Amino acid sequence: MRRVVITGQGTINALGHDVPSTLEAMREGRCGIGPLELRDVERLSVKIGGQVKGYDPEALFNRQQIALYDRFTQFTLIAAHQALDGSGLSFTGDLATRSGVVFGTAGGGVNTWDENYRSVYEEGKNRVHPFVVPKLMNNAAASHVSMEWNLKGPSFSVATACASSNHAMGLAFQCLRSGACDVMVTGGSEAMLSFGGVKAWEGLRVMSKDACRPFSANRNGMVQGEGAAVFIFEEYEHAKKRGAEILAEVVGFNMTSDAADIVMPSKQGAARAIAGALADGKLNPEEVGYINAHGTGTAANDKVECAAVADAFGHHADELMISSTKSMHGHLIGGTGAVELLACIMALKDGVIAPTIGYEEPDPECALDVVPNEAREAEVSAVLSNAFAFGGLNAVLALRKAP
Repeated sequence: MRRVVITGQGTINALGHDVPSTLEAMREGRCGIGPLELRDVERLSVKIGGQVKGYDPEALFNRQQIALYDRFTQFTLIAAHQALDGSGLSFTGDLATRSGVVFGTAGGGVNTWDENYRSVYEEGKNRVHPFVVPKLMNNAAASHVSMEWNLKGPSFSVATACASSNHAMGLAFQCLRSGACDVMVTGGSEAMLSFGGVKAWEGLRVMSKDACRPFSANRNGMVQGEGAAVFIFEEYEHAKKRGAEILAEVVGFNMTSDAADIVMPSKQGAARAIAGALADGKLNPEEVGYINAHGTGTAANDKVECAAVADAFGHHADELMISSTKSMHGHLIGGTGAVELLACIMALKDGVIAPTIGYEEPDPECALDVVPNEAREAEVSAVLSNAFAFGGLNAVLALRKAP
């Protein structure tokens, strides 16, 4: 099977509007979570989130584009521009037909739903904009990226709740490894921070009102974020032939289903996904130095994830560094795994391990090295990125240093 490398990356999220500013924030352990700026925020019980601040869509898109692009699509296009500009690729001829797009999103055009429900139910209007359907559909971002860059291969979206991005990137990896494509533009995006989006999540009673503190004994829930991250996955020989800068190599992927509960995670399902990614990547457990955890800051998720890591890695679990960057950028739901992959690449490329900030009290049920509060310099040769979603859907990626 063919090898797969990453040759471009882009992002916009609560920590920064591009990759350099995001990585700087991760190195500094800076928190991007703060008071929400939303219509009717006073009616919300949860008033914090990892919101993209200082963002003006009218400075980046014209009126016609804004009529077509929900906020999640806007974020995707911004991140895709950065990733594709950095990759140096141009899609013409055969390469266009052998290149595709696969993105993860759980909610798609939530802001568009929210705005138009208001229009119809609250304001009593009888018509909505003719582009509402193409604006809110989950595949909108993937379709607009394919059209913008002439990507004529497989293009689609994946919706598996909080594992959407990892599933999308894993499928992109498999498309390339199998020989079906030479380049895949992949990642994920989410923009659920609207009144309706936050109100729906409030109903689950898993949200913190003050901070995201994964693995800390006094954690009290997750915090939503928004944004996107996009990567260029490319077949290794293709990238090498054109002299591309290689950021990291994707070597393994595994996905499992708990088949147990719609919201409660399973240690066995998560552990199987971790072990499967190691096996797929032909990695010995001892080769892995860092795991970017799912680490939502809920009691159930954090404890189950730590137990799953201990099961999958055995005695080596005590030597691992495992951190949750959700403590800084919030939980982007379907887009979160993509933003977290930035931290994995930083660990491999720059030797910097992003911290778990907000950590205050040790939890004996999360007794791993969670890189508390401060980034750490460390050389690692292989990393994992975990994503465990409602519905019992687990997706784990394995990466190595650039060859």
